Amino acid sequence: MAEPHKKKYDSAAMAVVTGIRDLFKTKDVCGELKETDRLDGKIVFVDGASSGLGFAIAVDVAKRGAKVIMACRSGIPARGEEVKRLSGNHDVHMLQVDLADLRSISDLATRITNQFPLIDIFILNAGIVPKKSRKTPQGLEEMFMVNYFAKFIFIRMLMEHGLILDPGSWILDNKNQQPATSNQHLASRIVFVTSESHRNPEKFDWDGFGKYKDYGIKQSMELYGYYKLLLVTFARELSQRLNPDGKVITSVFAMCPGPVNSNIAREAPKIFHPLLKLVFALFFKSPKEAAKPVVYLAASPDVEGKPFDYLFLMSRQEIDDKAADAENGRKLWELSETLLQHVEPQ
Repeated sequence: MAEPHKKKYDSAAMAVVTGIRDLFKTKDVCGELKETDRLDGKIVFVDGASSGLGFAIAVDVAKRGAKVIMACRSGIPARGEEVKRLSGNHDVHMLQVDLADLRSISDLATRITNQFPLIDIFILNAGIVPKKSRKTPQGLEEMFMVNYFAKFIFIRMLMEHGLILDPGSWILDNKNQQPATSNQHLASRIVFVTSESHRNPEKFDWDGFGKYKDYGIKQSMELYGYYKLLLVTFARELSQRLNPDGKVITSVFAMCPGPVNSNIAREAPKIFHPLLKLVFALFFKSPKEAAKPVVYLAASPDVEGKPFDYLFLMSRQEIDDKAADAENGRKLWELSETLLQHVEPQ
């Protein structure tokens, strides 16, 4: 008889306990981020970069010599100036974006195309855990939008702009079998910051995909895991589409940084804030430490030429079977395309 499905992240308390326990489990380390893993001459995009993990990632990649684009809803220009000060790198740029608003995402994609015609590494980090459901300007649910759909929209728009090449749309030079349009560029790596909680959902809710639903704090953590399942499934499908026939064009990586002492739980009931602050400080990784596996996937030669990889902390893992299923990937892509057509601003 099969063992019943056990949910490890269906409440905030359970998520905290699981996160602490996972930190102390023995894991096989897949590699090491070295000081020699440089990013000189590379352009690196980081969203959700004004605080927490995103800010720490921006500082680290700036220290490694990258030109850094920080996409943030707030903290402009102060947080960018802080990255410059901490890294000693003044090639840091900030762009405003509200990932809950499709128009703002579209504007960001256009500005990036106009200002930075080549992006080497995209690090898509932004995420929220709201205390209740909220509607976006396009009538979608905010956590669905920020934690999953904004990533799909942004990547699709960059593909349309030519910053990420879709091999299916190439015009090939018959002699060299290379893209014939030299003004188009591809990202060498795309890194999605996701979560081990993507393993928690029992199944996909295809019938309810994209539909606004009311929820409160009790359902927030469970939905957080579900949207991370969508994100990991999307990452896997994106890798399949960008790297056909075994030819690696753009590496697509996903990873869980483990529990991070950040402000992601800022919407938890205020009565729990002192306890959460203490637990986070005692047991969770600092953003600086948690950034290491993210930067490893962005900078290390160890993963050069890989079409896809998933890390939990610094341990290589298989993604959940539901996310790895090719049919689920195709279904998610098709539903996302259809939803985008319905909510796309005119």
